[in-house]
Amino acid sequence: MSILELFCDVDDFCQAFAQQPQWPQLGRGKRGPQPGLSLSEVMTIMIHFHQSHYRTFKAYYTEHVLKHRRSEFPKLVSYSRFVDLIPTTVVPMCLYLHSRLALCTGIGFMDATPIPVCHNRRIGRHKVFTGLAQRGKTSMGWFYGFKLHLVVNDQGELVAYCLTPGNVDDRQPVPQLAKSLWGKVVADGGYLSQSLFEQLFAQGLHLITPIRKNMANRLMPMWDKLLARKRCIIETINDQLKNISQIAHTRHRSATNFLVNMMAGLLAYTFQPKKPSLNLVQADLGQLSAII
Repeated sequence: MSILELFCDVDDFCQAFAQQPQWPQLGRGKRGPQPGLSLSEVMTIMIHFHQSHYRTFKAYYTEHVLKHRRSEFPKLVSYSRFVDLIPTTVVPMCLYLHSRLALCTGIGFMDATPIPVCHNRRIGRHKVFTGLAQRGKTSMGWFYGFKLHLVVNDQGELVAYCLTPGNVDDRQPVPQLAKSLWGKVVADGGYLSQSLFEQLFAQGLHLITPIRKNMANRLMPMWDKLLARKRCIIETINDQLKNISQIAHTRHRSATNFLVNMMAGLLAYTFQPKKPSLNLVQADLGQLSAII
């Protein structure tokens, strides 16, 4: 998707919500001079950064936007002024991301990935996320930050998301994430819980998780075994979000800008033309519906 197509989609959203009476000043402050860039332009630049393969936003803005994008954005401001405009996009970015969420198709994949905000050696003197971030532990070791919980469908499209402190159990936000889900959802061993399985099964959702080595073996349908082997789809998505969209880094100096950066990265992924998927045809989905 070109930056012009991205801007048109963002601008259509901003204009639609600006006409609502409950959003009279969507993305704008009440005092001070009005910025040269519009809300849709700021959001477009933030989202396009995560599609540009630049590792830092400062390099992207100073080396790419200011030098090569003045024809698309004639009223560009300095880098420091643009950073001041980022917090005005929190609410519109959140609403826009919610509007970009896909529907459940009957097959889902769920996982949580750590979002560290500083190196472990600097936890004691880190002040930006004091009272917000927490220490957590994964199979890769300890970290200080947050957990991003994602649910995607069989086409790799984002269905639900949630951000929690790093010390929150992976199973805790599952009921909230699974409100609109049905069919089958595949997760790793961190989601293994009999009570959670029964709670989701009562609402028509079958949770598929591996069993531990010290647990008794159990029978599993062949379809469920095949789905469990495809859990790498959401792991691939997490890897793309971190290494392509750059949603996880330790250079944040504002909790608000951290949220905007994460949501812009998720939005950039929703515009990705080719996503990791199962490539199921309609006949396969029909067989799954019959099984469910």
